[in-house]
Amino acid sequence: MRRRFSEGFAVPPVNEPGVSAGAELIAAAVLVPVIMRDTGATMLLTQRTAHLRDHAGQVSFPGGRRDEGDVSAEATALREAEEEVGLAASQIEILGRLPEYRTGTGFVVTPVVGLVTPPLNLKLDDFEVAEVFEPPFEFLIDSANYQRHTIEVRGIMREYWAVPWEGYYIWGATAGMLLTLSRLLATEA
Repeated sequence: MRRRFSEGFAVPPVNEPGVSAGAELIAAAVLVPVIMRDTGATMLLTQRTAHLRDHAGQVSFPGGRRDEGDVSAEATALREAEEEVGLAASQIEILGRLPEYRTGTGFVVTPVVGLVTPPLNLKLDDFEVAEVFEPPFEFLIDSANYQRHTIEVRGIMREYWAVPWEGYYIWGATAGMLLTLSRLLATEA
């Protein structure tokens, strides 16, 4: 994975259809945290609380809107990861960025991939995060585990990716970013 990022491999993003390239979007960033466990790599994901205004109850990466003081997408992702789940920046090796992901809800999200060294001393922000869980990395980068779905939203049919895992339904932007990572890692050198 380090080599793919250091050598600048690129893949097209898996974006939500129907997002206009010229639309005014809110800048955001997420940390795509790969936990380097002795038993095998996992991915830290959050289940958002049900009362939030944006993306309530959904599975997501730690992250959020870019603040005025954030000098980069990496700064936003690291700040948000510490605020939401207590991940210390000193435990994270930033590998690079995935392509920006544009959402139908008005965000342009920069996914920042990082390797996280345990132990994790997580402190969840109970306003935003209901729980965290760690699916196996190998499961999430296997594109055969992804499903394409459609849904009608305000009279318009929209398509999205999903990857169910042990009772969790990972879909939308999070699944799209994971599929982009899967495709990046599967590209031939």
